[in-house]
Amino acid sequence: MKIAILGAMVEEITPLLSFFGNHHKVSYAGNDYYEAHYKGIDLVIAYSKIGKVNAALTASALLMHFGCEKLIFSGVAGAISPELKIGDLVIASSLCQHDVDITAFGHPFGFIPESKHFIPSDERLNGVAKGVAQSKGIALKEGIIATGDQFIADSLKKEWIRKTFNADALEMEGASVAVVCDTLGVPFCVLRAISDAADMEAGFSFDEFLVSSAKVSAEFVIGMLDRLA
Repeated sequence: MKIAILGAMVEEITPLLSFFGNHHKVSYAGNDYYEAHYKGIDLVIAYSKIGKVNAALTASALLMHFGCEKLIFSGVAGAISPELKIGDLVIASSLCQHDVDITAFGHPFGFIPESKHFIPSDERLNGVAKGVAQSKGIALKEGIIATGDQFIADSLKKEWIRKTFNADALEMEGASVAVVCDTLGVPFCVLRAISDAADMEAGFSFDEFLVSSAKVSAEFVIGMLDRLA
């Protein structure tokens, strides 16, 4: 089995590379990919750089060039749901793009013709994540994650995304990765640790909690691999 582990920023994969130790770096299409082995699983670990285009490109390379059969996205996100606090974990039941707007043609926000409005993640991988959470005594929330090429630090925008998409968290890559995986028929899940509250304090919170939140998410992914091995 070959599994891709993807993050958006180097901080999000650094804990994983440290844990797995020996890995082989492969440079491809302007990015670096790290091949490793863990309990019989072949791993390809990468960070895409932020944004939907970079994430889609890297996810496509992981699946089409490296031949990964499953993809786990691990990283951080901003909270929309008041139930989510910094350091909490959320897994996507489905993902949408909050910055797509062709409402001038009578379509709802986030709608793209000949594509899915909300893309569901893989129930089996989500089930593995829930099992890890239960075994570790972690309160894992499952909900909708909204993606857009914007760092949201505005309470009004945050509330609009919540009402429009019924979203629980937001970030800048997940839905584009979901599009790639769904189109190519590859199971995926998106796991995020909350690093900020997507409000006026988001910039400060993000910088302060990025490393610690990314570590929480990475440790959880290792638990998932233990169950997939």
